[in-house]
Amino acid sequence: MLGYRKLGKTSDQRKALLRNQVTALLYHGQIQTTEARAKEVRKIAEGLIALAVKEKDNFETVTVTAKVPRKDANGKRVKEVVNGKKVTVYDEVQKEIKKDLPSRLHARHQMLKVFYGVTEVPTAAAGKKKNTKVVDLPKKLFEEIAPKYAGRNGGYTRIVKIGQRKGDGAMVVLLELV
Repeated sequence: MLGYRKLGKTSDQRKALLRNQVTALLYHGQIQTTEARAKEVRKIAEGLIALAVKEKDNFETVTVTAKVPRKDANGKRVKEVVNGKKVTVYDEVQKEIKKDLPSRLHARHQMLKVFYGVTEVPTAAAGKKKNTKVVDLPKKLFEEIAPKYAGRNGGYTRIVKIGQRKGDGAMVVLLELV
């Protein structure tokens, strides 16, 4: 008996499809896809959420001193002349950062194996590179999704049947986080 569905694709295409759909599901909270694909995506997504729930509090807070460039009102770096050269002025700032313990770091690396990079583009600047930001999906999993499911033992996703697709009659479902 087979351990997984082949979905009519070669292994590299199948892995890419599943990675893409898992990334979309955890970024948007729900996706619309066929029933067979949804069942495969559900396996991967629930495993990642369970990993995040297990490791969500496994970090330590550390205070570090960082050199940050001083900026003017326009957001440009402040420069001063030293020995005939323009040099950026730096301020020392105390910052508190979260340092992952080894097991959480390993969990983060396991998640990054599955996720594709997500870039968030504001709607006002659609099509432009300015003001885009890269979304850290493992951070979103640890800080937003895992606390929501902390008291739950599995069953983090729900499959709701929508109906048949017009073109080929495939059953279309909505896969969403509970």
